[in-house]
Amino acid sequence: MTTETLQEVRVFAPATVANVACGFDVLGFAIDAPGDEVVARHSDKPGLRITKITGDNGKLPKDPEKNTAGVAALDLLRHLGMSDRGIELEIHKKMPFGSGLGSSAASAVAGVYAVNKLIGEPLAKKQLLPFAMQGEVSADGAWHADNVGPSLLGGIVFIRSNQELDIAQIPVPKNLWAAVVHPEMEILTKVAREILPSDIPMVNATQQIGNLGGLICGLIQEDYAMIGRSIHDVIAEPRRQKLIPEFYNAKRAAMAQGALGFSISGAGPSVFALCEGQDIAERVGAAIAGVFDAIDLENQVYVSQINKEGVHVIS
Repeated sequence: MTTETLQEVRVFAPATVANVACGFDVLGFAIDAPGDEVVARHSDKPGLRITKITGDNGKLPKDPEKNTAGVAALDLLRHLGMSDRGIELEIHKKMPFGSGLGSSAASAVAGVYAVNKLIGEPLAKKQLLPFAMQGEVSADGAWHADNVGPSLLGGIVFIRSNQELDIAQIPVPKNLWAAVVHPEMEILTKVAREILPSDIPMVNATQQIGNLGGLICGLIQEDYAMIGRSIHDVIAEPRRQKLIPEFYNAKRAAMAQGALGFSISGAGPSVFALCEGQDIAERVGAAIAGVFDAIDLENQVYVSQINKEGVHVIS
């Protein structure tokens, strides 16, 4: 069946880890799970409608002008001159809100990708980026592609310029794994941004630039030692760690089990560790979870290689 004859399509958009310690607002990668699913189908009624939302506990609006998936899809349809095209969306939230795992970005990516597929794929995947960004902006007001980029394209994404959406995918070392742990609490991105310093000392800026360059070099060269030396955030992590209970104990536990590096995923509260190999990643994930378990903080552990596929059709 060709895309032109599709009556319905279901897509999955993965969660993401943004910032990756030293790459504040300019670096992110996708993981295999969790993620969001969106179903798009043709409708006899003109216009875009959201007919069903699950997994949101009633938090999300069905008005497409106020929903991240709807905003992204509408922006695409308007661009194509197809605003009156009859399309229904179902949104299935399968990841927590305010988790630091790019929940709103995944919905926006899934929404625009599903609609693009349904109408015959007039745009290539990368061309969907600005429309997905509109959906993300409607959720948190910030124009940065470190969640949207990797959820859409997969892999590790570097953003040279958020304003211009000038992005590039970085090669992924074959044996690079991520252990991501989400403690069941919520940190609003707005709050996490408000506690950041407005001015950065030159010494810190230089150190952060060096770490970012080192991380990118380490990834390209598959130099795990260089990756480990570079996963350090001297700007956001020192301020944001106070929002996450037992943060430094979790970091110590991860490093003791062989993690290359450990930091906050996005604005938090999720944390992540990059590891060389699945066995180490499994041990690291369990060690981090154990720290949260010790204070009766419910948590979920996600261990995966870097997801190189990004958003994709599942049925």
